[in-house]
Amino acid sequence: MYSRHMTFQIKKSAVSEFPQIIEKELLPLLRTQTGFLDEVILVAPDKPEGVAISLWEKKEFADNYTRDFYPEAAKIMNKYIEGMPVVKTFEVGYATLPKFEKFATVAHN
Repeated sequence: MYSRHMTFQIKKSAVSEFPQIIEKELLPLLRTQTGFLDEVILVAPDKPEGVAISLWEKKEFADNYTRDFYPEAAKIMNKYIEGMPVVKTFEVGYATLPKFEKFATVAHN
């Protein structure tokens, strides 16, 4: 399993509605992407900072998203965030959630 982590600053005017914006505008598009598994959005409770973690079956699928779809997703996100988001990618080595255990690269005993 592979993940993309994006950290960003949420515009103060969008903090309270940010989860609904993601649900209505971004997730429907992500769900159409081959290999997309899930999205986790973290929002700091005391400042307008967020982290979006998308999970993908394989690196290939995340790379396809980055190349073919991310520019469209960025247009959506740019309406609600300030500055440039920072994107990092990771291979998921371990997962405890049953839905994702089969995709982790470390064997469970």
